[in-house]
Amino acid sequence: MSRRDLVFLRDTAWLTLSAFGGPQAHVALFLKILVEKRRYLTEGELMEINALCQLLPGPSSTQTLTAIAYKRGGLLLALLCLAIWLLPAFGLVTSFALMLIFWQGEQKNLNLWAYTQLMQPIAVGLVAHAGFVIVRKLVQTREAVLITLMAAVAAYFLRTPFLLPVLMVLSGLATSLKYRDFVREEKTALNIQWKYLIIFAVLFIGIAALGGITRSLPIRLLENFYRNGTLVFGGGQVLVPVLYNEFVEFKHYLSSSEFLSGYALLQVVPGPVFSFSGYIGALTMRGEGIGGMILGSLMATIGINLPGTLFIFFAYPFWEQLKKYRPVRASLEGINAASAGLVIAAVFLLWEPMAHTSLNIGVAVVTFLLLQFTHISAPLIVLGGILAGWVMVRL
Repeated sequence: MSRRDLVFLRDTAWLTLSAFGGPQAHVALFLKILVEKRRYLTEGELMEINALCQLLPGPSSTQTLTAIAYKRGGLLLALLCLAIWLLPAFGLVTSFALMLIFWQGEQKNLNLWAYTQLMQPIAVGLVAHAGFVIVRKLVQTREAVLITLMAAVAAYFLRTPFLLPVLMVLSGLATSLKYRDFVREEKTALNIQWKYLIIFAVLFIGIAALGGITRSLPIRLLENFYRNGTLVFGGGQVLVPVLYNEFVEFKHYLSSSEFLSGYALLQVVPGPVFSFSGYIGALTMRGEGIGGMILGSLMATIGINLPGTLFIFFAYPFWEQLKKYRPVRASLEGINAASAGLVIAAVFLLWEPMAHTSLNIGVAVVTFLLLQFTHISAPLIVLGGILAGWVMVRL
């Protein structure tokens, strides 16, 4: 491994410790560090790679960084970069889940959820602001507005994880019809390496079969998150309602309070939003002790990230050829609009199970306003919420 590869990995470590705020904030950080400071690639190349990741299921900011590493140093550098990017968040969310169970189980007089009571409305405010930013940036045409509204309504009323790929495909097809608005480019035959797609398919079938045969909870967790990693487009904010529907409403592995408090506290954890899966995996395995919880977090983290990684290894090598096709470039408008609609639906899905008190409404609104009109970051708001919850318990 060359010295320049080691420098890139060092920069990756700095990124993962600095990356708060979700995929949109992550891309802005990549632009600042990888483009402006280090000049690993141009701004245009970064945005093209990010556009490709929006077309693929999986964690978009993770895929973007992995693709950049793949572009610079091939498969080994990409895998090392991925591990460095994921490890801090994995350790932090797993530790948080362990602390929750320890404090609840060993210290009966300590009501941890009372201290985090404001995390739920803060989470709603965070997601609402993310939706506002996404809509403002990505929804620019009348067609996009219509797709956003239809996707939001469909996601709210049809609460199934299998809705996502249908919405994305239909939305992308709808705007791909506008391909004549794009300049025609000279095309060459696509050179496709099928091995990563074959590996993905074998794992998809094999893990599902193994989970069905063994009924092992860790294997079923791996399958659950592998499937979600296959179906989720649009980054971490879109993942939230999907995980809520499956693991809170359908399977009841977590309570609504546990889910929302965990999601809000995740805002003080740097790194990918998909690391939230590790928190859910750990709490799902709470009955198996510390070792079981760590295993559950590991299975969830591997499962949610593996499909997107395989997809980017499959798609990136021929992206330069694929993006020359006008329907592909035109479809991005619909895909982005549908992603925005899913985030809007997430606001209402997260708000629904909460007590609709004036305090919760006020906290959610204040969170949104602070993010929109001040330079106060999400981690500071969450820490302030924890402090306020502690004061409320003590009074």
